[in-house]
Amino acid sequence: MIRSTTLDDTAALLALASEAIGFSPEELKELKLSLNDYFSGENGDHFWLTDDDDGLVAAAYCAPERMTNGTWNLLFLAVHPEQQGQGRGTAMVRHVEETLAARGAHLLLVETLASFERTRAFYLKCGYGKEACIRDFYEAGADKIVYRKLLNF
Repeated sequence: MIRSTTLDDTAALLALASEAIGFSPEELKELKLSLNDYFSGENGDHFWLTDDDDGLVAAAYCAPERMTNGTWNLLFLAVHPEQQGQGRGTAMVRHVEETLAARGAHLLLVETLASFERTRAFYLKCGYGKEACIRDFYEAGADKIVYRKLLNF
């Protein structure tokens, strides 16, 4: 069941980020700070979603692009390794898209590392088009790939 993330999901969400994506301790610390801001109401329109199947198995985080009208970023998407390949990621992305379309959004952007071939293939399968490659973005040799999808529901 996909639902809004709650404060009680924090520990499971941090574990998911570690297990599914391999977040470093520093990245987990930043994620925890972001979650604290979110649950304190400091992030305005931002939203977290959770796929709960007797425990957190997937999560997504979206934020509006500043100084735009209707452009959003999918900044986090993770599916527990044991549930990958079962359609949970696709269901989560579709739920995000429907949520944003209901809010009047027209464009969703996603970024990932060029080296994440499986992730890139996933977004292509979900109907996203490659929009840009920013070479050496994360560090020398670590390119950022940006995907986009118009939300025409």
